[in-house]
Amino acid sequence: MSELIKVTIDDREVEVEKGTGLVETAASAGIEIPVFCYEPRLGPPVGACRMCLVEIEGLPKLQAGCTLAAQEGMVVRTAATSERAATGQQGTLEFILVNHPLDCPVCDKGGECPLQDLTFRYGPGSTRMRFPKMTFDKPVPVSPLIALDRERCILCYRCTRFSSDVAEDNQLIARNRSAYTEIATFEEDPYRAPFSGNVIELCPVGALTSTQYRFEARPWEIQDVPTVCGLCPAGCNIRATTREGAVKRVQSRNHPEVDGGWICDKGRFSFPYLRASDRVREPLVRGDLGLEPVGWDVALDRAEELLRGAEGNVVTALSGSETTEIAYGLGVLMRRGLGAHSAVLDESTSAALDAFRAPLSTIGEAEIVVVVGDDEVVDRAPVLDLWLRKARRGGAEIVTIGARGSVPAPLASSADALHQLVASSSALGERLRASDRAVLVWSGIGGGGGARLAEAAHALGFESKPGCGVFHLPARPNARGVAEAWAAAADEDEVEHERIGVLVVSGDEAAADPGVRALAERSDAVIAITMFHSLAVGWASLVLPATAALEREGTSMNLEGRVQRLRRAVPPPVPDELAWLSKLAARFDVTLSPHAAVVFEELSNRIYGGLTLEQLGEHAALPARTPYVAPERPGDTVLEGRPTQAAQPTDHFVGTLRLLRFRPLFSGHAVERVPELQFQRPEREVALSSVDADRRGIATGDLVAVRSNGTSVELRARVDRRLVEGVARVAEEHAGDLHLDVEVVRS
Repeated sequence: MSELIKVTIDDREVEVEKGTGLVETAASAGIEIPVFCYEPRLGPPVGACRMCLVEIEGLPKLQAGCTLAAQEGMVVRTAATSERAATGQQGTLEFILVNHPLDCPVCDKGGECPLQDLTFRYGPGSTRMRFPKMTFDKPVPVSPLIALDRERCILCYRCTRFSSDVAEDNQLIARNRSAYTEIATFEEDPYRAPFSGNVIELCPVGALTSTQYRFEARPWEIQDVPTVCGLCPAGCNIRATTREGAVKRVQSRNHPEVDGGWICDKGRFSFPYLRASDRVREPLVRGDLGLEPVGWDVALDRAEELLRGAEGNVVTALSGSETTEIAYGLGVLMRRGLGAHSAVLDESTSAALDAFRAPLSTIGEAEIVVVVGDDEVVDRAPVLDLWLRKARRGGAEIVTIGARGSVPAPLASSADALHQLVASSSALGERLRASDRAVLVWSGIGGGGGARLAEAAHALGFESKPGCGVFHLPARPNARGVAEAWAAAADEDEVEHERIGVLVVSGDEAAADPGVRALAERSDAVIAITMFHSLAVGWASLVLPATAALEREGTSMNLEGRVQRLRRAVPPPVPDELAWLSKLAARFDVTLSPHAAVVFEELSNRIYGGLTLEQLGEHAALPARTPYVAPERPGDTVLEGRPTQAAQPTDHFVGTLRLLRFRPLFSGHAVERVPELQFQRPEREVALSSVDADRRGIATGDLVAVRSNGTSVELRARVDRRLVEGVARVAEEHAGDLHLDVEVVRS
């Protein structure tokens, strides 16, 4: 049990745990110690700005309060009761403002700027400085996403500390000395990192600003809508800033258990895709002259005609990006209204994981973490990468098993390696059994990953250890929620059919899947629910416009098993999916509400134990663990996960390499439509192990041809010394029609 001590601050006695920071101690007494450089999420304080000066009884000089911890009997006086502290803070602000421009009326930070607020509360009423201020060229492009006004910088070092101590990309630095110190990148290269945008929020002045938000709005013109990012399964909490019916920026909303207050650049900067020029804004029906726009009544007539004509031979390809309510609505229509029906999802999950539920923050406190899989964690669920880095900084052992692992494993052998490590003879397995703070992470091995992970965790005895956790990283943002909603929609057993009368493609992610394209070729007709004029439009009989996560009301389940609430930030330019699904369902004598809240209530009574939206709140709680139940065998589930390329056998012919296709973080329909994010997209390259590169006489930078089945793609080679022998690693968007075994030769 922690030791409690008493501290007196401005004549108020407060009791706190020994070692609590003085800033937090004062806050618990309702007293403010102003800060600029101090930010608990960045680690230990550095006392750079000196704004937190306080008087400590018994010490001759003013002290930087943020660097102090509470001690028994400490007597503290802040600027509110100490003239010395007040004078010191005024002097600090005078020095900060010596060269700071008075451009608040045009500064993007104006109206929500800590420097403004603290100057009014603690600063001098007028300036004594009559000399010209230093000026610099501005704005300096730190990257296509971030602009720097060096005149405004107060050298708090929050940005550089985030770069070096949290994200660990080490790209943002402070160079030169004294009054000439400035924030920069090495050799003026763009700040290209997955989490670079967090420095904009960290900046306490208007020095670092978003190029997307620059001069777009003022604080009194905007509204912030609390919601959840819908671009990966982590479910980071965000605030969408809106003005005049349009999203202008996205910021973090700090759920300490999920994201710790950080979000990736994809979640922060991709929102302009909502206004893409190729967005589908009205239904399209294929006629003699191709696809033609029609009204909604005509579109629903055509949908009814196609679905009735299929005679129950209907398959739905789900994206896993739908809200839980939309997936349930689709299930209600197809399964209750049409009878026999089946569905496919990019990757299945397992309810057996509920026995090992833990917040993502468990990773940051772990003493050993084992990551199993061939996909990088930062590509699948970016914020997990920050939790892993925090764990490593805390002394944790991080073991990765996979094609690029610290324990290399050939493709499709990672699953076997996982079960080997839990064997009693395995040293790593013994350490996992003995630890009270161990974590397993499964990243991108294909269908059935959740079940395999649950079996391993059970063998290690994790369910009885609250400090241990298990995390399966699905390929889609709401894979678990969509699967459970679909299963909950069934009222009776179904009969499978070989013929596909109608294929319903739900979402752009499903439309881009090669497996879905193969199903489309076998289908008599295709109904595509899509946001954009993308691949599905080319082979669809009927196109129905879709909405995005920022335009939806509903819920989503993240990879922890946490149900979170999505709130509509802006109205969509097309009807919500539930609105037209309810009308279509009525034509088949099925009742479905057009309102997400009503659908959630029905769904919650079936699978969430009557959980209400009010209980979810703005920061949803993680449900308690459930007793372990052995996972079902593949094929017993309603949804069938399609295995990825990595799940295929690993034997390869002499001279060929097994192709490992992966989905980079900065890829997909959202990123493709945002010009500022293009520099973050993956290079056109193929990664080879040093052994395979040497055998072929290939060096990094060489132009090579990657061939398979009569298809050839020209890419740049990159030698990856972490990659296992026998593998060629290519981003999915550059792999084209390449499959399985490939040849790699110099062009």
